[in-house]
Amino acid sequence: MLAGGSLPSLAPDLVRDLIATAADISLLVSQEGVVREVMANPHHPSFGQLSEWEGRPLEEVLTAESVAKFRLRSEGLEPGRGSVAVELNHIDPRSFEFPIRYILHRLPADRSILMLGRDLRPIAEVQQQLVAAQLAMERDYETQREMETRYRVVLDVSRDPMVLVSMSTGRIVDLNSAAGLLLGGVRQDLLGAAIAQEFEGRRRGEFMETMTNLAATESAAPVEVLSRRSQKRLLVVPRVFRAAGERLLLCQIDPADATQPVGDELSENLARLYHEGVDGIVFSDADGTIRGANEAFLNMTDSSSLAAIRGRSIADFLARGSVDLRVLIDSVRRTGQLRLYATRLTTDFAGQIAAEISATWLDDRERPLLVLVVRDTSRADTMRRPVPATGVIDEPARNVMELVGNSTLKDIVAETTDVVEKMCIETALELTRNNRVAAAEMLSLSRQSLYVKLRKFGLLNKDE
Repeated sequence: MLAGGSLPSLAPDLVRDLIATAADISLLVSQEGVVREVMANPHHPSFGQLSEWEGRPLEEVLTAESVAKFRLRSEGLEPGRGSVAVELNHIDPRSFEFPIRYILHRLPADRSILMLGRDLRPIAEVQQQLVAAQLAMERDYETQREMETRYRVVLDVSRDPMVLVSMSTGRIVDLNSAAGLLLGGVRQDLLGAAIAQEFEGRRRGEFMETMTNLAATESAAPVEVLSRRSQKRLLVVPRVFRAAGERLLLCQIDPADATQPVGDELSENLARLYHEGVDGIVFSDADGTIRGANEAFLNMTDSSSLAAIRGRSIADFLARGSVDLRVLIDSVRRTGQLRLYATRLTTDFAGQIAAEISATWLDDRERPLLVLVVRDTSRADTMRRPVPATGVIDEPARNVMELVGNSTLKDIVAETTDVVEKMCIETALELTRNNRVAAAEMLSLSRQSLYVKLRKFGLLNKDE
């Protein structure tokens, strides 16, 4: 009947196939509104099985709002007077709802309606994704505004003068009020200005190179400059960081006269001694974790930078490891200081050098500090030879003393005599400042065994 009413020259099966493949879904609805036939595109299998719609009123498979839309659009539809487009939402007994855009055609033979539909679910999914992306962008925008407000408040209320400079252009990208006051200008005038031009006698290339080099060096001294606008002498300390792929300099600015307290000459001399001295200086916490060290110590241990050793234990650089560290910490906590503790330093490349360590315990603060002054004695060791009363160098005895702490007493005694055993015990007691618990641990002995040997060699006092 469908073929005879619209395309009489084609076979009914061929017409049905053409209609099925021309749309995603096609419905043939009688004049009374009953679904006579459902044709789903075989290349669009996402609709599932819809054959149960046939014989049912169309309004039963439409949502309530779609029923009203269908009635309104189909009332004036007549054969030969064009087609009508309408978007309807289907509802399936399995609670499956999907939108379809239909083109309605009134057939002249029996006034039934041919509905050719296009599935709108892909478009709806894209729209939902766009809405979700828009909501996410709005949330990100609000978060960014909140963070920017926090940043602006913190920057403005900070008493420390700070200037942000782009390393690529050398121009000021932001600053706070305190910095503008020192530089002699307001924020609006200084934004975008070349930072080098704000100081007398500074060229852009030379100034930015100086700032970059200083920022890469930890604990570097500040650069003294003269402000062009305010004619104030200032000290600039730069720090490098990266934001959104751009490298920026955070320059902290201080008045030069405000950093000159009483005794400044002593502070300056101590700072130069720390940075330029030949002896290594190490600061650690109460557990021996390194918090700071000077260039001399980095050279002794062949360390690449302070960042490479910060946070590591001092024991990592001592030949006897935790034994040396425990002796150092116990002794310096008990007496407040320790002088000329002989040991060997281990470098990052498995080398060893002879060293003497002096230690000081700074406990007049919330977090006490252990300060070590490390002196390289390897050159003196090569020139120094222990000479006994006979005038003959006792090479085996010197070698045995070097084994103390690196080998157990059992292995040492196996190759030496009772005399060497006594020398080892005396050396351990001397290294530990007569701390017999530490000496026993250094020699891998129990305390009882150590006391037996002390009696054997007459190294106990009469009271003991």
